[in-house]
Amino acid sequence: MSSGKSKKRQVDMLHGPLYGKILTFSIPLIASGILQQSFNAIDVAVIGRYSTTQAIAAVGSNGPIISILVNLFLGIAIGANAVIATYLGQKNHDAVRRSVSTVAIISLLSGFILMFLGITLARPILEAMSAPPDVIDLAEEYLSIFFCGMPFMMTYNFGSAIMRSVGDTSLPFYALLVSTVCNLLLDWLFAGVFGWGVSGVAWATVISTGVNAAIIVYFLAREPQPVTLSLKLRSWRLSRPDFNKMLRIGIPAGLQGMVFSISNIFIQSAINSFGSDAIAGSAAALTYEVYCYYIVSAFCAATIAFTGQNYGSGEYGRCKSVLRICMFYSVVLCGASNLLVAWQGHAFISLFSSSPEVMHYALVRFNTVLVFQCLASSYEISGSYMRALGYSLTPMLLTVFGTCVLRLGWVTTFRSIDDSFHGLLLIYPITWIITGAAVFTAALIVQHRVFGRKTTCRPEPT
Repeated sequence: MSSGKSKKRQVDMLHGPLYGKILTFSIPLIASGILQQSFNAIDVAVIGRYSTTQAIAAVGSNGPIISILVNLFLGIAIGANAVIATYLGQKNHDAVRRSVSTVAIISLLSGFILMFLGITLARPILEAMSAPPDVIDLAEEYLSIFFCGMPFMMTYNFGSAIMRSVGDTSLPFYALLVSTVCNLLLDWLFAGVFGWGVSGVAWATVISTGVNAAIIVYFLAREPQPVTLSLKLRSWRLSRPDFNKMLRIGIPAGLQGMVFSISNIFIQSAINSFGSDAIAGSAAALTYEVYCYYIVSAFCAATIAFTGQNYGSGEYGRCKSVLRICMFYSVVLCGASNLLVAWQGHAFISLFSSSPEVMHYALVRFNTVLVFQCLASSYEISGSYMRALGYSLTPMLLTVFGTCVLRLGWVTTFRSIDDSFHGLLLIYPITWIITGAAVFTAALIVQHRVFGRKTTCRPEPT
């Protein structure tokens, strides 16, 4: 691929108005997130058409388990994004090349570690979640196969982190588009034609994820310097200073995601107590929550990349504008999506199941959780802003307390207050409000502390 075409795809984060550039950067990320979530959604939908409610629950309720094992390494990918973006802002090309080589090594190691952990811990975690007897064997089967694709998934996620740092979000989207189509076709073939059920959709996901990883590696190897990925493994070197920087930013972000997932596992365990219909309904509704949440995640990535580059180049006024613009886009676009899905709730859930009981539980989750989801932008965008400035521990501690500790306390006490399905889910909007206020305030304090010690550059037009 020519250097000219690659440069054309990249967004210049350091010059010109920010509103259009941030939106241009984020739209492919939103589409990529939707496509990535479609892997599981397609699995659930196909299983729903060709199998049982128990199979839907087995495939659809594994999100918290996957997240708890994957999030630490995805946090390190966030750290890699922030570090490379800052080096690019400083025009330190040697450091960028070192970081790319370091990221390549991390992606492979993390993938194989996750594969081992996922296969080994699937059953114990499912048992700890009190998975129903009619679901647990199928869920274990799906997870054990799914985690075989972890080396591919980590390769894609770390590769896309490199591309985000230079402002290219289009290629990761194209890679996901191809692999999503592949997953859809293989799901239909393995489950619908061959009748392989849960194992069929799991293997379809693994194969499609491999296609995804191969595409991202192919194009990274053809990116212009300094982000070119060498395919000669003997040329890879682990830079300890750069690795430490990635860990310093990434581990708190990853631990936050892990603890967040642990709290969701406890909530999922409470949901499991309502039976298979509640599990299936919650899983179907959760699919749309994740779809909408990718809007927030996209602007989190934009916050890190734009803030990192501008912070590295000393454009502190533009950093402040990035926080304001990303927060605005995240709240408005996520909120609009939340309301649209809730408004057409019956139509969206009918794609997964026609069961009235499953529909009931899904709609309760829509009206209790989904319609308020945009509130999470307040702490997610603020936390990403602090990470780009090198402060990762503060948002982790505040978010862990606000969205994890409080939720765990609620799960243990809610039945004495309101033992309904609606009562259980109320903790989501409550904790979004509390956590958002705390993290946004901390971001303003960190911003004053960092920029107050430096000469502030004139902000450019937004």
